Amino acid sequence: MILFDLICENGHVFEAWFKDSEAFEKQVELQAVECPTCLSKTVSKALMAPNIQTSKQKKSLDQAKTETQHEALTTRQAIEELHKTVEKNFDYVGSSFAQEARKIHHGESESRNIYGETTPGEAKSLAEEGVSVLPLPPKTKSDA
Repeated sequence: MILFDLICENGHVFEAWFKDSEAFEKQVELQAVECPTCLSKTVSKALMAPNIQTSKQKKSLDQAKTETQHEALTTRQAIEELHKTVEKNFDYVGSSFAQEARKIHHGESESRNIYGETTPGEAKSLAEEGVSVLPLPPKTKSDA
């Protein structure tokens, strides 16, 4: 196993373990690696220097990791709160989301806030029709 320092497109630094460099490359290609702070799947290896650091450099890297961990926690908490608010205040329509959103948009169904599941293609089609839709970020894993 090898530990890599990774960085996402938004500059968040985090660590992840991989079997080897090839396993890392394959997982990145499959978009299976995501930033714990912003959930971006555009990640790369951060520059890693030999393990010879001045105390100032170590402090700076440690501070960046601490800040990233704090941002990740804050983001996870915000996502959890968003999901709680939606589940409490919106009607769940399951896989009928696209059909129900169209009915509401065209006045064929009662106007209300809804949530559910749909495909990315269907969500794009709704947006092109002028139906207001917004994807929710995925629920966070409690053990992450």
